[in-house]
Amino acid sequence: MARPFVVERIDHVVFRVRDLARSVAFYGQVLGCEVVRRRDHLGLVHLRAGASMIDLVSLDGPLGQRGGRGPDAQGRNTDHLCLRITPFDEPALIVHLQALGVPVAGPADVNFGAEGDGLSLYFTDPDGNTIELKGPADGATA
Repeated sequence: MARPFVVERIDHVVFRVRDLARSVAFYGQVLGCEVVRRRDHLGLVHLRAGASMIDLVSLDGPLGQRGGRGPDAQGRNTDHLCLRITPFDEPALIVHLQALGVPVAGPADVNFGAEGDGLSLYFTDPDGNTIELKGPADGATA
């Protein structure tokens, strides 16, 4: 049976977080994501991440309470979020992250993604969610 749809891109990812204000500030300062909508009655903030969205749900809000225990050293909400970025200038990325007190997990390494093999750099948000910044595939233009 033929599928009646085609997946185009990631629309949004939702992270459950301990401190909503801290996480909104982190995603704004580190990645340049902007708040596009707040739904305080749900404990939910929608952030623009390029063509996609990152939604942050407070653990103590109505939506966050539904998910049980929050992320910690023994359990996570997700494995990681990969954001395709341009340009991919590893030294500049490391300087930017370190200036904001964000430790980088090792040097950039080649990983497979939607466009093929290309460089990626990893770090974590305040709740331990892993973020991957991915450059263009080898041989692709930025």
